[in-house]
Amino acid sequence: MLFYLFELLEKMNFPGAGVFQYISFRSAATMITSLLISLVFGKQIINYLRKQQIGEDIRDLGLDGQMSKKGTPTMGGIIILASIVIPTLLFGNLKNVYVQLMLIATVWLGLIGFTDDYIKIFRKNKKGLAGKFKILGQVGLGLIVGITLYVSDDAIIREKFTEKKTIDTEQTIENGDYSNEQVVVYTKDLKSTKTTIPFFKNNEFDYAYLVSFLGDKSQKFAWIVFVIVVIIIITAVSNGANLTDGLDGLATGTSAIIGTTLGVFAYLSGNIIYADYLNIMYIPFTGELVVFMSAFIGATVGFLWYNSYPAQVFMGDTGSLTLGGIIAVFAIIIRKELLIPILCGIFLVESLSVMMQVSYFKYTRRKYGEGRRIFKMSPLHHHFQMKGYPEPKIVMRFMIVGILLAVITIVTLKIR
Repeated sequence: MLFYLFELLEKMNFPGAGVFQYISFRSAATMITSLLISLVFGKQIINYLRKQQIGEDIRDLGLDGQMSKKGTPTMGGIIILASIVIPTLLFGNLKNVYVQLMLIATVWLGLIGFTDDYIKIFRKNKKGLAGKFKILGQVGLGLIVGITLYVSDDAIIREKFTEKKTIDTEQTIENGDYSNEQVVVYTKDLKSTKTTIPFFKNNEFDYAYLVSFLGDKSQKFAWIVFVIVVIIIITAVSNGANLTDGLDGLATGTSAIIGTTLGVFAYLSGNIIYADYLNIMYIPFTGELVVFMSAFIGATVGFLWYNSYPAQVFMGDTGSLTLGGIIAVFAIIIRKELLIPILCGIFLVESLSVMMQVSYFKYTRRKYGEGRRIFKMSPLHHHFQMKGYPEPKIVMRFMIVGILLAVITIVTLKIR
């Protein structure tokens, strides 16, 4: 909203109003505002949750220090939501289709998570929102994001083309050839289902390849494959973040690292000079996403102030589902979703540990009559707790791994 106010002031030649046209300035302002909201109003929200006795109901799993967390205020994801949405509305260009999608994803998954927490706390139903309804909500968001990116005229990529042209010349050449061949370079905006694939020289992958058996119709039906992939990614990453949210500061800190990396990619992909220099896909208008991601980083870092060990508040599904969904949608928009297994390696490992544990337990119960386990407990962070590692050490080491994965992800820009 302030973006449009200062845009109007600039037209009126108001001194200094033009600074709002710079993404760097608005990103910095967004991050500061987001931090202030999460730090200042976060404390008030925590006190309100505590006063209303909206606390976590802990099930005793025999983990060290677990029962001391009983009664800690939950649904703190409201702090994250407010710290993302308000600064984005203030400083973002709300006409940008990508910003619109990110706001929709934030509120959409926030409502799903809030509903789940509400059922657990106020309805005293420990199962919360039925899994099928969560999946349905995630599929719905996937449809919105996938179809919008395919049909919107603003959701494009810009590709460079070269063409050889023969130009007549009046200059006499000794061999009698009066023609000259020249290479013409030009760019073209395209609707495309292409994405970035890491570690390959020609690092672009078109989802149309997956339906190449359709021949000439493959490009026509590629959008169906694209939408399905979007749904799978959003569901997987949001649930992965949800599973990671089991130790104080783990999901929050990991998400901040991932968000910073994606912000770098968005800036490079939306800047024609850097995109050309790095030989990566140029996606017009994605630079505006840096403003949104600045709010995301500010929100997660601000929330970490209260969520670090020992946590004064838990984010609940209101926060964890939202964080994962934001990361997924953001990566899809900037065509870096195939980097998610590397960048979101912590989420991936946490999810795989649960899948492996459940599958192996069911298999051994059928075969041997009793279930056996691969890990002492899943998700993986609880396995290390059961082995006697202190909670802060587990969180810090997971975050160090997260930083290493972020560095590897950025290095893929040059290693092909």
